[in-house]
Amino acid sequence: MRRHRTSAAVLAAVLLAGALTGCRGGDATTDASGLKTDVGVTAEPCPEAVDKNKGCIYLGIISDLTEGPFRALAVPITDAQKAFWKRVNAAGGIGDHEIDVTRYVRDNKYNPQTHNQVYQEIKPNVLALAQSLGSPTTGAILADMKANNVIAAPAAWTSGYAFEDVIVESGANYCIESMNALDYAKEAYAPKSVMAVHLAGDYGDDAAAGAKLGAQALGLSFNAVKTDSGADKQAGAIQAILAGKPDVVVLTMGPADAATIVGQAAARGFAGRFIGTSPTWNPALLQSPAAPALLARYEQTAPWNTWSSDTPGHRALRDALLGVTPNDGYTSGWVWSYPMKAALTKAVADGDLTRAGLLKAVTSLSSVDYEGMLPASAGNYAAGPNDGALRVTSVYKPDQASPTGVSQVRDLFTGPTAQAYTLDRPCYEKL
Repeated sequence: MRRHRTSAAVLAAVLLAGALTGCRGGDATTDASGLKTDVGVTAEPCPEAVDKNKGCIYLGIISDLTEGPFRALAVPITDAQKAFWKRVNAAGGIGDHEIDVTRYVRDNKYNPQTHNQVYQEIKPNVLALAQSLGSPTTGAILADMKANNVIAAPAAWTSGYAFEDVIVESGANYCIESMNALDYAKEAYAPKSVMAVHLAGDYGDDAAAGAKLGAQALGLSFNAVKTDSGADKQAGAIQAILAGKPDVVVLTMGPADAATIVGQAAARGFAGRFIGTSPTWNPALLQSPAAPALLARYEQTAPWNTWSSDTPGHRALRDALLGVTPNDGYTSGWVWSYPMKAALTKAVADGDLTRAGLLKAVTSLSSVDYEGMLPASAGNYAAGPNDGALRVTSVYKPDQASPTGVSQVRDLFTGPTAQAYTLDRPCYEKL
């Protein structure tokens, strides 16, 4: 197993929760081929089956689809995942089954309580979650996932996932991303001071912790300012930036929040640089009043390269989503699907497509084929949190001529700070 930090008390609580729910896997059955299954796998075909002779694996999706701060990213993330699994099914599915990610799609409104509510609704019918969007929202169901062996591909990058067997994460976490951002900034701008402006919780705190650890390693002064979600709630953060005058501000929040901060701080004379972690960007920001400030002062880090990149995976993504307006939400949704495919394939090969069998398959994976979208070393869940952590980040700048509103400043790289860092516990615990 790759990652275990569970104390005896927590383990007892988890086992008790599993006993009370009675849903750790249900009654397993074995088909004529010797494949063992329990929850979320049927002999009957999927509702939109390509091959009516194949059974169906049901995966749930819980995302921010209507009114939360990440809906502009979440909708393309979800659409890309539907396209990914449609491609898998067209190529023959996985073993004697196809995959359905359309029947059990739910909206979490980026609210932890709502996330848990809809998770409980679909849990009896799905083998795993093809998507669980958000760090605080996924945190609301994590104990139940562990009690019931429910694997999830997260739409988030908190470093805490490296310590959870039930999470099949992809890309560098927010903590590593912030370290790489500062290594890049040191080369590009020679800053002396850094401020992290961030949402509370695993998302914002993890990125801010990475900025803190990176600043310490580079000998830079550091300050952290928490803010709330909402474009109308950024006055305090803007004032802190104007008063502190940091050379670099690392932003970790929703796109509308970031645009408000960058636009208003620049309008009031702030002359420093902004670097946003992955979810802060949306190409629609270039149509906002903040566009001139973003073009002048903002850059974007990312855990993989943008929509128009030339890899087999990127080409497959574009072929599967012909006619859409490019958005790197699509890129993310596509990338996040690869490890679930690898785990399902391994579980079928092992003859155990139960929840427990899928968990065992995940923890045995030493690599995942991302079709060139991530390095060959990606997806080494068997190596443990530190050795298995992917540490590459790319840097982009706003560009109105680009399909996704950004053009590359630096290709995927690992800076010296991130390379040297030992991931011994979730970074947000060190903020």
